[in-house]
Amino acid sequence: MMIALILLIWFLAGFSFIMGLFPMEWEHRPTLRSFGYTGTTPAKKTSVFSTLLRSVAMFNRPLCTGPLRVRISKDLAMAHVNLTPEEFFLFKEIGILIAILLIMPAVDPDLIPFVVLMGISVGYMVPEWWLRGRIKKVKGVIVRELPDAIDLLGLCVNAGLDFMLALKWVVEKSPPSVLVNELNVLLQEINVGKTRRDALKDLARKYELSDLQTFSRTLIQADKMGTSISEALNILAEDMRLARFRRGEQMAMKAPLKLLVPLLFFIFPVVGVLVAGPIFLQFIEESPQTSFMGR
Repeated sequence: MMIALILLIWFLAGFSFIMGLFPMEWEHRPTLRSFGYTGTTPAKKTSVFSTLLRSVAMFNRPLCTGPLRVRISKDLAMAHVNLTPEEFFLFKEIGILIAILLIMPAVDPDLIPFVVLMGISVGYMVPEWWLRGRIKKVKGVIVRELPDAIDLLGLCVNAGLDFMLALKWVVEKSPPSVLVNELNVLLQEINVGKTRRDALKDLARKYELSDLQTFSRTLIQADKMGTSISEALNILAEDMRLARFRRGEQMAMKAPLKLLVPLLFFIFPVVGVLVAGPIFLQFIEESPQTSFMGR
């Protein structure tokens, strides 16, 4: 344990010395904030810790290339995590180091290779599991809020507004949420020059949700064919309500199956002990064999 701590301190000291000799600047990419988009939360000032984190994460750039970088960037965008692939990979490395330091003191020296492999596996997968859980939560929020947003868009279009004004009204009047944030991004992308079809396709491609794909496909088809958007939104809103009702029925039908596991392993044994325990004890005390041997 002491050797590992000494090596870690030497590594941090050498790294700090190198960072002092060769300061690095993090790249600045244009975002929608340059065009007036602020999102649902105000921009935060960059702290010293975040600056140091970005500087250290730059060493992971050769490791985050190709399909791995594309996949991590897409997952971080879906999860609404304000990290770059290099920073996320740095958290994996920190997780690997922490896992090795926690597991190593409790094992024999002969099992050190096994501990290192286990620490690498655990430290690498824990951030992935956390990111998958956050993506699932974000998708659930979008699926739950999309029918209400379509209803509001349909009401605004039926009241005489066009699609862009209706979208702007829904974004401004709705409380902040993940879906409102995405609709705001959609509105800003169209305002800065992207076509409505491309913006809707990008929104559907970002999350790969069937409800969002249906929403984008319906609006794109109405735009191509020149049909009424209000009629398309009304039909889509009705379909979304039916889909949400069926999704609720499906969850209700799955509930008894999910209750079987705690029922079989936790409730039935307790009931068995409470019901059969006194009977079993009474049978042992008053059994004929015990009375015969007592005589």
